[in-house]
Amino acid sequence: MNKMGTIIGFTFKNKVKTKSFMITTLILVLLLSIGMNVPYMIKLFKGDDAATNITQVGVIAEEGNRTAELLKAYIPPEGLAKVTVNQYASVDNADLKKALDDGKVEGYLTFAEPTGEGIPSVTYHSEDGELKGDVQVYLQSALQQANTQLIVGDKLTQEQVAAMFAPVQIGTEQLSAGVDGGEATKEAPPIINYVIVYVLLILFFMSITMTGNMISAEITSEKSSRIMEILITSASPLTQMFGKVIGIFLVGLLQIGIIAAAVAANLLLPHNASILTDFDLDLGQFDISILLYGLVLYILGYFLYALMYAAVGSIVSRTEDLGQAIMPVLMLGFVNFYLPLFSISNADTTLIKVASYIPFTSPLSMLLRIGIGDVAIWEIIVSLLILLVTTFIFGWLAAKIYRTGVLMYGKRPTIKEIRKAMKAYKI
Repeated sequence: MNKMGTIIGFTFKNKVKTKSFMITTLILVLLLSIGMNVPYMIKLFKGDDAATNITQVGVIAEEGNRTAELLKAYIPPEGLAKVTVNQYASVDNADLKKALDDGKVEGYLTFAEPTGEGIPSVTYHSEDGELKGDVQVYLQSALQQANTQLIVGDKLTQEQVAAMFAPVQIGTEQLSAGVDGGEATKEAPPIINYVIVYVLLILFFMSITMTGNMISAEITSEKSSRIMEILITSASPLTQMFGKVIGIFLVGLLQIGIIAAAVAANLLLPHNASILTDFDLDLGQFDISILLYGLVLYILGYFLYALMYAAVGSIVSRTEDLGQAIMPVLMLGFVNFYLPLFSISNADTTLIKVASYIPFTSPLSMLLRIGIGDVAIWEIIVSLLILLVTTFIFGWLAAKIYRTGVLMYGKRPTIKEIRKAMKAYKI
């Protein structure tokens, strides 16, 4: 155990100090920070403020005109463009002409002679003769509400008229089979769960892939430089393998911790204080069990893939051949990642349910089902048990391959040669 502790500590310190780890982590932190602060930087460079986002439109009407007053008093629902209506007595008004020349007012409205109740026909005048889509929606909504107010008079208050035109919100619910075989409704998962699961999928995939490549590359490098022959005189091959796997596992956890801290630090910045609200994200709806299950799945998934990377790295004699040798393991990793990623909008498909029990794909597929799918506790336990047993089996198999592979030089051994050599050594 003393030797394994020494190998774990040496591997951890050695990898953390490498330029590749520092540069990769720094790039990831910078990309995340830039991505989270893009809206603020756009506003900063554009000099964006509340005033520049407001379109000003004129309305030609005499003082005391009821229609003009209603247009100026109109309060739009959330989502419409910001428009300010300014009233002018005539089209020859000096202030209107100056505002048009300076570009402060984009155009103005004129009304035809009234022919009955409500607002008469309206004409919009501008230099290019066009009415922007967002401004048109605003004016149509404002004129419609003003028209209703003029027709009903004092029978309805302005708030009641506004309520008449307020959009009706439509919620969504997912249908699932009920206990009695009929259909029952299931409330859709909160948006925050989708975001957390999406981020965890990316983090776990990147961490497992990067650390796995570290393990195989280090073992192959030591073997090709003949350092391995010296190392096995101080510690057994198995101690070396598990020491490297655990040491680089700690490196992966450190990198995930740094990235999580960077995200938290960016969210705490004053200009990002409303970012969760803007995206309709409520941390109060987040289920902490997703993180707990995710950590367990990540640990088991990491060791399963790390042991495979270690076994492959031990049978390769030259670093030039490593890329081709680890390709099958890398392909399994891509399937493990892309299968749940492309099914994030529907986590209860048969494909995802089957994948959540296959040990090579269950780490991320089961995470998806736990986060935004419909999964029973017994299904999680069965998936974890299968993954745990498979990890132990591959740990034993990887130990046998590593024990024989680190001292096999020359061309890459065939499966028959590996099996023959494995029989000669007992774990």
